[in-house]
Amino acid sequence: MTKFFKQLGRHWAACLAVVALLIVQAYCDLSLPDYTSKIVDTGIQQGGIESPVPDTVRSTTLQALELLMSEDDAALADEAYSDPDADGVRTLNPDADTAALENAFTTPDVVLYMAAAKNAATAAGTTDTVVPTAYDLDAVATQLAAASQAPGAREMLQSQLTDGLAQLDETVADSLSSQAMLLVALEYDAQDIAHDVQMSYLLRTGGQMLALTLLMVAVAVAVGFIASRVSAAIGRDLRRDVFRTVVGYSNAEIEKFSTASLITRTTNDIQQVQFVCVILLRMVAYAPILGIGGIMHVASGNTGLEWIIFVAVAALLALIAVLMNVAMPKFKQMQVLVDRLNLVSREILTGIMPIRAFSREEFEEKRFDRANTDLMKTQLFTNRTMVAMMPFMTLIMNGTCLLIVWFGGKAMDLGSMQVGEMIAFITYTMQIVMSFLMLSMVAVMLPRAGVAADRIDEVIKTPSTIHDPAAPKALPADGTHGVVAFHDVSFRYPGSDEDALEHISFTARPSETTAIIGSTGCGKSTLLNLIPRFYDVTEGSVTIDGVDVRDMTQAQLHDELGYVPQKGVLFSGTITSNLKFGGDHITDADAEQAAEIAQATEFISAKPEGFDSPIAQGGSNVSGGQKQRLSIARAIAKHPQIYLFDDSFSALDYKTDVALRRALKAKTDNATVIIVAQRISTVLHANQILVLDEGRIVGKGTHAQLMESCPAYQEIARSQLSQKELNLQKEGE
Repeated sequence: MTKFFKQLGRHWAACLAVVALLIVQAYCDLSLPDYTSKIVDTGIQQGGIESPVPDTVRSTTLQALELLMSEDDAALADEAYSDPDADGVRTLNPDADTAALENAFTTPDVVLYMAAAKNAATAAGTTDTVVPTAYDLDAVATQLAAASQAPGAREMLQSQLTDGLAQLDETVADSLSSQAMLLVALEYDAQDIAHDVQMSYLLRTGGQMLALTLLMVAVAVAVGFIASRVSAAIGRDLRRDVFRTVVGYSNAEIEKFSTASLITRTTNDIQQVQFVCVILLRMVAYAPILGIGGIMHVASGNTGLEWIIFVAVAALLALIAVLMNVAMPKFKQMQVLVDRLNLVSREILTGIMPIRAFSREEFEEKRFDRANTDLMKTQLFTNRTMVAMMPFMTLIMNGTCLLIVWFGGKAMDLGSMQVGEMIAFITYTMQIVMSFLMLSMVAVMLPRAGVAADRIDEVIKTPSTIHDPAAPKALPADGTHGVVAFHDVSFRYPGSDEDALEHISFTARPSETTAIIGSTGCGKSTLLNLIPRFYDVTEGSVTIDGVDVRDMTQAQLHDELGYVPQKGVLFSGTITSNLKFGGDHITDADAEQAAEIAQATEFISAKPEGFDSPIAQGGSNVSGGQKQRLSIARAIAKHPQIYLFDDSFSALDYKTDVALRRALKAKTDNATVIIVAQRISTVLHANQILVLDEGRIVGKGTHAQLMESCPAYQEIARSQLSQKELNLQKEGE
């Protein structure tokens, strides 16, 4: 989790903006249930009447209400309304003290409504509760007006009203107070504006809900946009960091991780981290805000049903704990299986030709199928576990709704809850449960993404064993350049118990060709790889012009070298882009001259687009010999001081080999040339030949000297050349 927050911390400004927007989104989301409750309870059940104080009231009704108030409340009510209009209707002043008026109007509203209801029941000749009409209200108001003319009538009404209210318990009083709105509705009905009041309230409240919804949608879109940009930036930065690290790796680190694993870590693992970063911003940050807000709304409602939420959350957490214990080990195993599948796929696709040649298609298909099936089984297990979680989640949510409806219905029957309140409570409960559900889903995703993050971090934090010195040394400004010397060099591969090279000492000078020959696996390529620091020596030192290669920067060292690997490697692009791979200083003329020296001009010219001909990925659209010649030309075009050829002529026919080495000799007359070769004909005229056997130099000298003094060289020469060819003193005789 810390690794994810560390990545998000690099984009703290965007994350703060997301949190601010999520607070706005949560406010809108939490406000909507309240508006739903208002529409149901106030807009529908109460006819859009929000207060026991009517906005407009007829003079007769106001007079009747004032008779039921104290003198102070009656004076306050009279001052709060304007003078009667032509229809005798008075309008509430905008600056009226609404809170004080509500206290003054509530009890008189209830008493007047009950009197109107009693009058309606008497007129109907029944003792049952009858809904009064405007006629009943007018009749009661007239009776009160007439009764008020008697001396002391007002005081008598106030006394009776006080005594009656004192006898009511708190529950009945609360029930009666909820009827205060009924008198206002009856008054509006008498004025024939009840429908207009209700529609006005519904439209106003509905408009506010729509505005909040649109704001919530806009905020959600903004959050998604910012979160996507942040996660994409994190993915970009991680890929850049991993690639930059891997490019600086030596062969030891590449072999430690394997190419297939590095590709998986750069693609699949980073995608996992990127996806979780989006989830963290959009869900993990939002869930607590929504959940806490929902709990606060529920707690402020005093419904007595809060225990249902705790039961639902406890059941949810228990389910998540069980599922995580079952699924987590499989999530961690999945990344290893993805690595394995990529490794097998890469091996098969890379080696498709020998697979066909040896008719091993069926065997490789079975090998791939095993890796594929193992991954499939693991994914099926985790997917089934996650799918199994959803029915239980649905059961918990539906069971929660059932409990709320059951106990909420009882509360409504007792008059302590309204329909809209229950709807809002259900909505808030679902929001709270969904918050925990979102967190649980993230908790399930995090372990797998955590494994991916650890794998990425492992690559980034693994230092290369080959690194630049703190105080690099420069090559001498004057004198001969390109003298390569090995001083009692020994080398051992990481993790190996034996040295691959032992006590190697020799000097390769400019204008000379130094050849290295020996049996397969004797350490020829390993020796050559020590010069460009693909590996560092275990003992001894390798110097160029007296400066240890470990004391030079890698960029400075590689600028001196023209390296041609054993296996020609080309990059997607064109022939020209590959020939100019050595740097921007290489001109078209340099590229063309290098191609001519490497005997590549003929096949390049035969292509319709010439030097602009495309090269496919890995050079798959050129032959092995053409690929090798282009690799040689790429090194020549750089004009290095030291040429390193790692068995780079093996794919060439003898005629092309001779022509290339003759042209190369003229081009590299002032350069140091070191050649690793298997063929005697390639090294026959070298100025110095090193014969390696099991990591040791067993012979050093020219061809003639070695033919007299080195049995190992004699054995190699006699296995490749006839006696007549061995007696030749120069090429072409």
